[in-house]
Amino acid sequence: MEGEYNLEPETPDKPKAAVVLVWLRELVQVVAPALLLALTVHLFLAQATVVYGQSMEPNLSQFQRLIIDKLSYRLHSPARNDIVVISLPHMDEMLVKRIVGLPGETVALLNGQVWINGEPVPEPFPHDLAFQDMPPRRLGPLEYFVLGDNRSNSNDSRSFGPIPREYIVGRVWLRYWPLSQFAYF
Repeated sequence: MEGEYNLEPETPDKPKAAVVLVWLRELVQVVAPALLLALTVHLFLAQATVVYGQSMEPNLSQFQRLIIDKLSYRLHSPARNDIVVISLPHMDEMLVKRIVGLPGETVALLNGQVWINGEPVPEPFPHDLAFQDMPPRRLGPLEYFVLGDNRSNSNDSRSFGPIPREYIVGRVWLRYWPLSQFAYF
């Protein structure tokens, strides 16, 4: 009929295989860069993790979700009181602990108090003082002494010793879950 227009483009029917190949190519062009970006972020910049156990209470509680900053320690050394995630070769899960002793320092635990180089260390958070004394121990050039904030319920450097720098995965950067307890560290 005169005056009618065909709004469909005039193209020959493509074989189904060609349509599938075009679709797959476009999918790869979108998904491959996204996966590469996600892998790069996970390996070098940041990683999500979950707190298991009570060793960091009252500051971090079981099942809270955290983002670990992996980049900072490529640029500078870990500092005292940083909350870090460590991966020990003999354990399946990663641990969240606080850095107390730095490389080259002498750490001791006496009467519920942490001592560094013969001086008591003021600690900004309350904790149970009921833990065993530990004689002075000098840390190696790349060793750190870590403790859980909940001293009476923590598997930390008191039991497995100082940790080498390479076991530190990264610094806890933020708590994102539960949302009501969102915080930067």
